[in-house]
Amino acid sequence: MPTSTQSAHRSTLDRLDRFSYYTDSNIRVPFTNIRFGLSPLIGLIPVIGDFAGLILSLYVLYEARKVGADRSVQRKMIRNMLIEFFGGLLPLFGDAFDAVYKANTKNTQLLRNYLYKELGEEPPWTFPWFTFLGICLLILAASFLIYILI
Repeated sequence: MPTSTQSAHRSTLDRLDRFSYYTDSNIRVPFTNIRFGLSPLIGLIPVIGDFAGLILSLYVLYEARKVGADRSVQRKMIRNMLIEFFGGLLPLFGDAFDAVYKANTKNTQLLRNYLYKELGEEPPWTFPWFTFLGICLLILAASFLIYILI
């Protein structure tokens, strides 16, 4: 029978899963397996959008602090948020990086691993390089077509 702490942790993870889904992967590119969320769309607005995405990402860190996550977990979360922020600042390729890196999903997984560490549940995560390269090529091709047409 789950304790009130376990129920609170599950509730927190459920909220963060929904948040991560909407910010990182709720939109699918038709006829592909490429998914992205609101965060990369907001990031299309130069600099301001990247700051807004960073502020949105603070929600996951807030929840981690609320449940008492280790400082090492919080540092990893901050590192992920900064990687996505600075990666998103790169012209053209930054938007593709935002769509692929998915810092909120990574941070939710970090918190999940922390909360369920005693159960030994640590699913592997790998960076989707092929998706990132595919998006970069699409952006490059679109830029080339725009250049030719103008």
